[in-house]
Amino acid sequence: MKKDDSSEERKKDHIDLAFQSTISTDSIDSRFYYEPLLSGHTKSNQLSRTLGKDKMDHPIWVSSMTGGTEKASRINENLARACKEFGLGMGLGSCRPLLESDERLKDFAVRKYIGDQALYANIGIAQIEDLYRANKINLLSELVKKLEANGLIIHVNPLQEWMQPEGDRYLSAPIVLIKKLIDDLNIPLIVKEVGQGMGKASIKALLELPLVALDFGAHGGTNFSKLELLRGSEERKSWFEKVVNLGHGADEMLSWANEIKSSQKVLCDTIIVSGGVKDFLDGYYFIEKSDYNTIYGQASGFLKYALGDYEELQEYVSMQIEGLHMASAFLKIRD
Repeated sequence: MKKDDSSEERKKDHIDLAFQSTISTDSIDSRFYYEPLLSGHTKSNQLSRTLGKDKMDHPIWVSSMTGGTEKASRINENLARACKEFGLGMGLGSCRPLLESDERLKDFAVRKYIGDQALYANIGIAQIEDLYRANKINLLSELVKKLEANGLIIHVNPLQEWMQPEGDRYLSAPIVLIKKLIDDLNIPLIVKEVGQGMGKASIKALLELPLVALDFGAHGGTNFSKLELLRGSEERKSWFEKVVNLGHGADEMLSWANEIKSSQKVLCDTIIVSGGVKDFLDGYYFIEKSDYNTIYGQASGFLKYALGDYEELQEYVSMQIEGLHMASAFLKIRD
């Protein structure tokens, strides 16, 4: 038995902090059974995932955030370094500026920092329609090659565009454009929403396609429709404030996805659960609930720490991973 040199100080802390440590049963997280007898303090070997042909050591995805701003270069560099250190994957913010010039290329060019980890470029569905009209769809292949990316994220964001004062409008149904892109270009694709989520019919349509992943972008996290509405006039805010509450949360979307998989063959078997995922407990819950190869994505959580010194981000990611191992050892989700 090893000697406990810290016993006296620890017991003093227990006495001093006992009254601060009482909690109400109302605060119990009812999503889980806590099973303290079934595991030791071991690290799970079940946390690695694949994304297409790429391996991730942990099921954490750095969701697309920012691009083409003065701060983007530092943010993306920090995030890429964390992905390399901890074996994560990353989606870049909108790479639209790079379709026009290479002026902002340094903000996105993070392959040297991320190493061999999964890195995906990102473009909006409106830009894809524009490229088809201009007969320049080959620019997407050049974009992926220029960034040394593993593939391309397509963000589908009709409500955001509608709320944005200078928003784009597209005439084609996004699913038509996505199918055409799959036929025309040999690029691994992820499709995502940006904060509203999507209904069952849209989920079904995407799961039937040979995508690398479906990224929920669910209602409950950063809502870009609301963000754009806040940029508009006070009168417009009053008329459209209810619109930003339209959409679907990750829990509802995952239930639909599981239901679809139980009744038919799906070609897309990887889901990135994002939107309202606050921490490792949320992430673990969705991973365990899913019938798919599942990763959880965060944006604002990473952004908060990526703006500072790398060591702050490093500690944040380390705590997320430690929490996942703890959850995997002692928590079982309730049916």
